[in-house]
Amino acid sequence: MIVDCAVYREGKRLPGELTPEAASKLRVEDAFVWIGLHEPTPEEFKVVRGEFDLHELAVEDAIKAHQRPKLERYDDSLLLVLKTARYDDVEEAVVLGEILLFLGPGFIVAVRHGEASQLREVRRKLESRPEFLSLGPSAVLYGVVDRVVDDYAPVVDGVEQDIEEVEEQVFSSERTNPAERIYYLKREVLEFRRATTPLLTPLSQLASQPLPHVHPECRQYFRDVYDHLLRLSEQVDSFRDLLNSVLEANLTQVSVRQNEDMRRISAWVAIAVVPTMIAGIYGMNFEHMPELRSPFGYPAVMGFILLVCSGLYIFFRRREWL
Repeated sequence: MIVDCAVYREGKRLPGELTPEAASKLRVEDAFVWIGLHEPTPEEFKVVRGEFDLHELAVEDAIKAHQRPKLERYDDSLLLVLKTARYDDVEEAVVLGEILLFLGPGFIVAVRHGEASQLREVRRKLESRPEFLSLGPSAVLYGVVDRVVDDYAPVVDGVEQDIEEVEEQVFSSERTNPAERIYYLKREVLEFRRATTPLLTPLSQLASQPLPHVHPECRQYFRDVYDHLLRLSEQVDSFRDLLNSVLEANLTQVSVRQNEDMRRISAWVAIAVVPTMIAGIYGMNFEHMPELRSPFGYPAVMGFILLVCSGLYIFFRRREWL
């Protein structure tokens, strides 16, 4: 569906509701069209493609989505693919979406898939800066990219908080094994990294290379977004290393606990062997057994058992087996 369609002249929005056909006719040297679409069908996108002469391969990417972050040039237009992200605290999952931006002579078309990174706020923010918006479609391109990268920060904070919780679980006194949660977080970090790190190359190109329809004054803004994304990407890489360390620590903790359990079991078995062995001897039913007819036989045997078992218990306690 078409979320919004507007023409901007000298950084100011022209009044009225416009269709893509009407907006296309208003394109002049100092005016450009900004169209926003959300999960369009091929039929809905057909009009936009025809009015702005979008390349068929780029259109196919826009409809199917599921593309890696990239910047491609088609004839006289550019296609920038972005991955949006938000963090679901309840599910501890990174929810990914996608935005495809077509930049061409006097137009920019934003195609959004998923719920993350709403662009209405971006439009309002840019419309409040007509002097910046007068730079043309590349100003919109910067606004969208900046919003998407800003939305990565809460995701990084959410993942970092969950990793801290896992660390506390691993080193807590409770006998828990959060290995499944660690593996799940590793997978979420990997998916988030695939969504963010490949974007560094397109941003580097936008910040340093002369590209069609990208105003030279916008390069410094893209450079700022690139620096922001680079810091976030380094944090995500550190999460991978940290989770690997946490997983190794968890496996070590499990091994230590298993060894402690085996020592504890072995100690109790050793203590239980004494009365079992003595009872086994006196249960052989031989006629001539020592102390069978002595009135002190039973107390002596029981005292001996208690003495030996107590000595073994004290020994194992001092060795911290019990």
